[in-house]
Amino acid sequence: MSRFRKCRDFSRTLCEPLQPEDYIIQAMPDTSPPKWHLAHTTWFFEQFILRAFKSDYKTFDDNFSFLFNSYYETVGTFHPRPKRGVLSRPNIQQVWEYRNYVDTAITELLASANEIDLATIIRLVEIGTHHEEQHQELLLMDVKYNLFSNPLYPAYLPVKSQKPPTNRETSSIRWLDLPEGIYDIGADTSGFCYDNERALHKVYINGASLSHRLITNGEYLEFILDGGYQKCDLWLSEGWQFIKDNQIEAPLYWIATGDRWQEFSLHGPKSLDLHAPVCHLSYYEADAFARWYGARLPSEFEWEALAKRLETKGNLLENLQSALQPAAPRNHRGAQQFFGDCWEWTASAYAPYPNFHPEEGALGEYNGKFMVNQYVLRGGCCLTPAQHIRATYRNFFPASSRWMVSGLRLAKES
Repeated sequence: MSRFRKCRDFSRTLCEPLQPEDYIIQAMPDTSPPKWHLAHTTWFFEQFILRAFKSDYKTFDDNFSFLFNSYYETVGTFHPRPKRGVLSRPNIQQVWEYRNYVDTAITELLASANEIDLATIIRLVEIGTHHEEQHQELLLMDVKYNLFSNPLYPAYLPVKSQKPPTNRETSSIRWLDLPEGIYDIGADTSGFCYDNERALHKVYINGASLSHRLITNGEYLEFILDGGYQKCDLWLSEGWQFIKDNQIEAPLYWIATGDRWQEFSLHGPKSLDLHAPVCHLSYYEADAFARWYGARLPSEFEWEALAKRLETKGNLLENLQSALQPAAPRNHRGAQQFFGDCWEWTASAYAPYPNFHPEEGALGEYNGKFMVNQYVLRGGCCLTPAQHIRATYRNFFPASSRWMVSGLRLAKES
């Protein structure tokens, strides 16, 4: 229950820098307005817990079931995703009232539930809390895209004065060996996981080496200056068509200023940090860079086999001020940036594991039905809540997606 309250309060904290007008903006179909995120995560608790287990529960507003359902076909119809930005009503004050109403009802339910239902309710509250943590990350990604679409390039949060960073030199890429062998992949039953992380199974890996850190802006700039966006032999056919159709010549949020580059961040535009990891790449761009470098993207199994050896720590959303932007790696010889900074594209299609079974009921729509035309990303990013990430976590996006905080790590044969 403590985590539930902290999570709900943190969503409010994330919205404190927003202006009233910011709550409704939807700059492209893949993003959602902050107001919608706040209402949808509340609808989740109402729909899957309160309506199912609280016998005297009266919905806050019957219209919200249509307005704030995302994609759950089995519980009813929903407002089209590309048109979430037209919902000027209900206003944000009504959404905050909705959140308070549902939070109070959840607290009452947990205090009064019988022993038979309590374990199930607690499990659903846990899923709902993790679901909201996902949306906290998405909310910040969406706010960034929305603000970037404004020609004034406004900042979500100003930069506090900080001491100049120390030990910023980025070491040359070193390679972490992953010996040939059979590895356990997926989540066991000892802690929370989503259904797409199960079942624990064995995978043979033919030996590989992964770069000890993420690729930097400076290294990606070399790719650009070498004509990487003009060399068709570096690109998958679909990727080549994508960058030509969309006239893409650099990562999303890079801004050309004469012969120099700036990068738009949640703190507004800033000089491109050549030592920080490159981010906001599509799968196509990550794959083309790897090919240019003479390497490849790792499989999700190679990534997980290495990551399971490491402590789940990194530049995550523990400190809101410092975690809004990927950070340059520390200059030492160990494995770096496996958790936080940037979601890492893998070469693995998003597909079910052996013995995969979706959650029962409507929650079975959470992950399984998206297992087509998507690639897996691993490791979390600078906007991921620290308590939300783990080595087995499987994120997934279409190959063309760029607005999320996505970067790359290289792999090669041993």
